[in-house]
Amino acid sequence: MKNRNVTLLLLVALAMLTFLDRIAISVAGPRMQAELGISPERWGWVLGAFVLAYGLFEIPTGALGDRMGQRSVLTRIVLWWSGFTALTGLATGFRGLLLTRFLFGAGEAGAYPNASGVIARWFPVREHARCQGFIWAASRFGGALAPLLVVPLQTAVGWRAAFGILGAVGVLWAVVWRLWYRDGTDADGAVAGAKKGHASLPWRVLAASPQMRTIVAMYWCYAWGSWFFFAWFPTYLVKSAGFTEKQMGVIAALPFLMGTLGNLVGGTISDRLVARWGLRLGRVAPGSLSLAVSAGLLVAMTMTRDKTAIVILSSLGFGVADLMLPVAWAICLDIGRESAGAVTGTMNTAGQLGGFVCSVTFGYIVQATGSYSVPVWIISALVLVAAFLFTRIDPEVRLPVLH
Repeated sequence: MKNRNVTLLLLVALAMLTFLDRIAISVAGPRMQAELGISPERWGWVLGAFVLAYGLFEIPTGALGDRMGQRSVLTRIVLWWSGFTALTGLATGFRGLLLTRFLFGAGEAGAYPNASGVIARWFPVREHARCQGFIWAASRFGGALAPLLVVPLQTAVGWRAAFGILGAVGVLWAVVWRLWYRDGTDADGAVAGAKKGHASLPWRVLAASPQMRTIVAMYWCYAWGSWFFFAWFPTYLVKSAGFTEKQMGVIAALPFLMGTLGNLVGGTISDRLVARWGLRLGRVAPGSLSLAVSAGLLVAMTMTRDKTAIVILSSLGFGVADLMLPVAWAICLDIGRESAGAVTGTMNTAGQLGGFVCSVTFGYIVQATGSYSVPVWIISALVLVAAFLFTRIDPEVRLPVLH
């Protein structure tokens, strides 16, 4: 149990770093756009480049962890993305920044599928949603730290040096992970999880599964909501809601703090409902309901000019949606088992591609309409579609494992 807890703690730290580093550019965005002369539609491409690369490399990197083990793969992932986090601070224009962010996304791809692979091997099924809740709560806490750290950092040393500092922290994590974790066994040499060895990637099974296609479609739609907060929310606060940069640094953290709570609560509720009512109801009910409520809260946020109401509605909108997140990832473990990395990678690829379209499209809609509300309405509609699709998922139907 002690070894499991240390492993979970390292995965929690990993999740915090992923979102701290990826949200940092959104927080620094207003300064970077001004200094580098990047227009809103071009800034959308900068934000989207990360998401596109992340999505393209998510499945192969998740599958690589299933086959080779998560120790080496996660070490490589963190070292790669930390290097390109630091290189973000050296950007001198649009094209260089675009390439750096694309390579950053390629490097970070596979972090969460490989973390899920560790959970699938080290933790019993009854703890899967709880563990996913801890990891995704940590990711949101990392997102909350980003504005709280980056705003004062860039004030003190500039946005360029701030990215270098963030990159150095990731290198430290990679060293600790490499020294601690061993594939297939815990630190005492006992078998960790149900089986040693690694399952092969069931590509044909994934492609042929109607349930997998439903999961992919659901996550693609849901991701529009999350990527609004990841990519455009700080800019929304400054340019649409009328907050100052200093106020934004605090307010932009609040949805992520609510997301931290939402993930912890969502994972715990789901596991308890599973124990009492069974796998299907325990997963589907909290997942679909939270998405439907979140869609309504986002629309309400655009309908008011009261700053207090905007803060409350945006924070609740993100936090309530995050009740679903550990549930969706637990479902991938439910149906994927030893191929958890491949299944979660497939789902998350769909999410990243949805996030890419959202990040890029948002800027064009703002440029065309002059409004930040119109793209949020579109996002809300897609989150509502995701709520409906969630009701069509059955976590009791498992995918066969190919060895």
